[in-house]
Amino acid sequence: MNKQKRQFTIRELLAQKRVSSQEDLVKALKHAGIEITQATLSRDLNEMGIARISTPEGHRYVSSEADDLRVHALVSYEITSIQHNESLIVVKTLAGRAQGVAQSIDSMNSPHILGTLAGDNTIFITPKSLKEIPRLIKELRAYITTA
Repeated sequence: MNKQKRQFTIRELLAQKRVSSQEDLVKALKHAGIEITQATLSRDLNEMGIARISTPEGHRYVSSEADDLRVHALVSYEITSIQHNESLIVVKTLAGRAQGVAQSIDSMNSPHILGTLAGDNTIFITPKSLKEIPRLIKELRAYITTA
């Protein structure tokens, strides 16, 4: 397995669940079909800007906050509008920026988002429940205004 795919899998695992130790991450990677040594994992985490932090719920691995803040700050400039109907939310962005903004929205890890689909300047957001659309709109607007 190449390094890029391995690091992508690490990011996916960390986005999907709380991981509190490298040992747990090695086990999760093995379960995903990736054999990795602890030394290689340490190098990958360092290279990817992933750090182990202490939270009220215990330790966990997260992306570097400095990188997240820089990306987050750009999002407010890249979104031009947020609209919705009874079943879908549509976010318009500057040309060519939809995929980056969609990735940032995905990183919110909102329990109200089922998924995003990005084109060149348009993102479709499917809510987990139609009842949650107003709450999700508020979440998205708050995320943008704090960027």
